[in-house]
Amino acid sequence: MPWLELTLRCAQSEQPRYESALEDVGALAVTLLDADLDTPNEQAILEPGVGETPLWGEIALSALFPHDADALLLLAALDAFDPALDWTQVRFRTVEDQDWERAWMDQYVPLSFGAKTWIVPWNRELPEAAQAHGAAVVRLDPGLAFGSGTHPTTSLCLQWLDALAEAGALDGRTVLDFGCGSGILALAALKLGAARAVGVDNDPQALIATHDNAERNGVDDRINVFLPADEPPAQYPIVVANILASALDTLADTLAARVAPGGRIALSGILAGQEDALLDRYGEWFEALAVAQEGDWIRIDGVRGG
Repeated sequence: MPWLELTLRCAQSEQPRYESALEDVGALAVTLLDADLDTPNEQAILEPGVGETPLWGEIALSALFPHDADALLLLAALDAFDPALDWTQVRFRTVEDQDWERAWMDQYVPLSFGAKTWIVPWNRELPEAAQAHGAAVVRLDPGLAFGSGTHPTTSLCLQWLDALAEAGALDGRTVLDFGCGSGILALAALKLGAARAVGVDNDPQALIATHDNAERNGVDDRINVFLPADEPPAQYPIVVANILASALDTLADTLAARVAPGGRIALSGILAGQEDALLDRYGEWFEALAVAQEGDWIRIDGVRGG
């Protein structure tokens, strides 16, 4: 199945704003490329590993949309989302599935988060460190859904889950992963000791990716996935939502209602500078709100009041 690929160049300092705009108008996946490469579309470098900073003066962002997306409407939507950015240099082309998948799999390497959590591509050997007793290993192929662990928003959530596991706070619990993408957070929670997980996403492709990855990890009998309209209302002791700040604001009442009294929540997908408004918004329900930062991205976590 072909996809519509949008590519544009930008300064590294502007990358988070461009990436946020692309995701907000419905990009299924966003990758980073070195804009100085002669053939960037054939040598995708994707997102840097955790703690790494690419030494590129200029970056090319490549975003995938459904093949029948209207390019002009996309440009209009992007301009409306952030008219201060320059959208005049955008290029479009049609790509086949294997182009994107090959580039991603060529670059994706095993990554560790916290004391126990490992995210390992399904076609790679386990590193020696990941074979240690007690390691929580998630075998992953994100398909076209967001969530490989390389992006700081996902990394921050994985570190949070890993810390909860170290404290025994995941053992036997049910975890809600709201905006599950590839299922990476729900699967990590299950591998770290959670009894069950529920994934919710408004993209059917994400539900397929989550289900496939759950089967790959042998936990498909312990996870359920839903579109938002189909999700049965419930309260959970652990909720994680790795979505954009605008969605976290809009969904604040919904997400707060999903957390049981005394339960914990982690909110990610927040650019630095957006956290104060969300701290005020979620302070209505949550105590001990804390902020963690990785690069330009923020995680907020807290405990639901009684």
